[in-house]
Amino acid sequence: MVVYTGTGDPLVSAEEVIAGYLPGIDILHGCNLTAYPGELVGIIGPNGAGKSTLLKALFGLVPIRSGKVTLRGEDITNLKANKLVQTGVGFVPQNNNVFPSLTIEENLQMGLFLRPRRLAERLEAMYELFPVLGQRRRQRAGGLSGGERQSLAMARALMMEPSVLLLDEPSAGLSPVRQDETFIRTRKINMTGVTVIMVEQNARRCLQICDRGYVLDQGKNSYTGTGRELAKDPKVIELYLGTLAEDVDAS
Repeated sequence: MVVYTGTGDPLVSAEEVIAGYLPGIDILHGCNLTAYPGELVGIIGPNGAGKSTLLKALFGLVPIRSGKVTLRGEDITNLKANKLVQTGVGFVPQNNNVFPSLTIEENLQMGLFLRPRRLAERLEAMYELFPVLGQRRRQRAGGLSGGERQSLAMARALMMEPSVLLLDEPSAGLSPVRQDETFIRTRKINMTGVTVIMVEQNARRCLQICDRGYVLDQGKNSYTGTGRELAKDPKVIELYLGTLAEDVDAS
């Protein structure tokens, strides 16, 4: 188990990233991000700030036109997603993140197609981490609730034992109870030693569980600090949290 200590070399680093979906139209305008081994990093900000774009750029899904992304000091800028998975990067998109016609177990098998010999071992580990998936392993994913689908998507990404897990809006569309379960589960995954970089609209809850956070606005870094620092920062409260900030110290 890797425990974040706030020291040492970064696991993931993004420097002055400029990126966008269409030629000539940039969404990110020089973003920076650092994640250390065992750390949980949250990315918050208003709609359209470029949060999900940054995550997709890290995973090779959005072209980076300028800047650099490294993993363990090695340049992975614009590396294809399948290559990133092999190097230890997992990604859970917000939508369309399971194969609905396949069973839970078949979905998990898809997550380990690069290392099939370890299937039994990794299935056992996922069923221990997500007991409900083990209980319903023969059920088709299309019949799962939103929270169960999110669990399955996370478990599939973890099948390859990534060193860093990228989560795009894991609580989106879930009821308050299921949202809380998702945040608890994310922290539990992080406590196993997996570095987590999470984009989240629920800024209050994100700051409650993250070691450090980044606030993006209009494709640029606006603020950064520990979750607690950001939650208490008057400007962050005024611009991005509002009255929700008063509940951050509740956990």
